[in-house]
Amino acid sequence: MDVMTASAAPRTLGIHHTGLTVPDIAATRAFFVDALGFSQVGEVPDYPAVFVSDGTVMLTLWQVQVEAEAVVDFDRRSNVGLHHFALRVANEAALAELARELGARDDVSIEFEPEALGGTPIRHMMCTIPGGVRMELIALPE
Repeated sequence: MDVMTASAAPRTLGIHHTGLTVPDIAATRAFFVDALGFSQVGEVPDYPAVFVSDGTVMLTLWQVQVEAEAVVDFDRRSNVGLHHFALRVANEAALAELARELGARDDVSIEFEPEALGGTPIRHMMCTIPGGVRMELIALPE
């Protein structure tokens, strides 16, 4: 049987959490808590790791273990790894408001403002958050 045409039910139930390695765990944690309203739901200080959640998605933030000068920024064209992650927002108005707020922050770089996703009614935006991670925000049509 061709793997692409198999009709078996998925054996997984969605993402439990996503782990992000960041150069400044405190700054990245603060971004999720202060800018996006996540809650810190745990930590392992000796690792070090911090766990944040919006009640649906959990992110594990890991502190990189090299000096800041040795950190290499991710380049989606030449590195294997997380290209970006996407978080859903309530609606287009919430996306526009969040885009304005994030655009005013010194620790966020807006790659593109909210726009249509291809020819669909879905709206999205892309930015780089503290830690150098690309984050997409998506609003599905109401």
